[in-house]
Amino acid sequence: MDIQPFLISRVFNAPIDKVWEANTNCEHLKHWWGPKGCKVIYCKIDARAGGVFHYCLEFPNGLKMWGKFDYLKVEPKTKLEFISSFSDENGGITQHPMAPDWPRRMITIVEFADEGGKTKMSVNWKPFEPTEAELRTFTEGFDSMRQGWTGTMEKLETYLA
Repeated sequence: MDIQPFLISRVFNAPIDKVWEANTNCEHLKHWWGPKGCKVIYCKIDARAGGVFHYCLEFPNGLKMWGKFDYLKVEPKTKLEFISSFSDENGGITQHPMAPDWPRRMITIVEFADEGGKTKMSVNWKPFEPTEAELRTFTEGFDSMRQGWTGTMEKLETYLA
């Protein structure tokens, strides 16, 4: 099944070492990860192939949302490739708490490139082995995804400054 991925990138006014650390270390992730208005209230990360990033976000209304990344490839300062999913507090895969037809698993590739002391971070995101309903929901959600990822990247940009 050929799936059109969701693509987004941004150039950060920060060196690649700093952007990489911000993406692979809980001490940094807790300051910027997630949509605007959320805060990270739990974070555990093992950023290596076979490792896991397990986190919990709290929304302003008190809703708690767990998620996890299962790392497939980690190429330092170059690429993170992982399966992302919503989870429970034990790391089990769950459905999106507000969108039951959202894909249960997403393949995510985040690439980092040095641009003369600045860093370009590119995200390639698509469903992993989706059902037809999940694929339809994903395809129809590009505007919402752009808004969510843009807000997250804005938080990272503010944090890096």
